[in-house]
Amino acid sequence: MLGTLAQCEFSMGKTLLVYDMNLREMENYEKIYTDIEQNITSAHDKISECKKEIQRAKRIRKNRQEYDALAKVIQQHPDRHETLKQLEALDKELQQLSHIKENVEDKLELRKKQFHVLLSTIQELQQTLENDEKSENDDAQESSMENGE
Repeated sequence: MLGTLAQCEFSMGKTLLVYDMNLREMENYEKIYTDIEQNITSAHDKISECKKEIQRAKRIRKNRQEYDALAKVIQQHPDRHETLKQLEALDKELQQLSHIKENVEDKLELRKKQFHVLLSTIQELQQTLENDEKSENDDAQESSMENGE
């Protein structure tokens, strides 16, 4: 009987130890579960932060590409100083061409007047020649009339 009692006590002690071990194991599992939950929450936070970082990086990349495209367009055009130089050169050329045009127009006007004077002179000369011819004809008729009388 003492052996059985000792065996029961041993069994009871063993069961208590297993029970205590199970309790500690449950506490350990709860601690691990809490750590895993915290790690999952932390991972979600990191994922959210990474998504935000990706969005910022995409925006920065897009802005950079737009900047590069604008820079290429700008590089195709001359700078302001060069443009102003070209503008001044074109303005000078325009002034020179305007001056030449005025000279040509003045010359044309002069030639028109000279041509008009020439035509008037030719017309007067023709009129004079016709008058001279008439007078010669009239003189010739008078002479022939005088000779014929």
